[in-house]
Amino acid sequence: MKVIFILVAASLLVASGFLVAFLWAVRNGQYDDDYTPSVRILFDEDKVPENNIDIEQSDDDSLAESDNT
Repeated sequence: MKVIFILVAASLLVASGFLVAFLWAVRNGQYDDDYTPSVRILFDEDKVPENNIDIEQSDDDSLAESDNT
């Protein structure tokens, strides 16, 4: 029975530590960004390489050379 009291006390100590850490994070502004997540999807840009056509042509040339031999 003593072990249960020790475990309950230890769990309350750990839980209070997490509560203090959470309150510290809230007071220091860790959760203040409300705007960015709502507009992040609007600015999603996938950059395409400018030399995409050159890569395709060089692949076709190498295939044509291997077919000739």
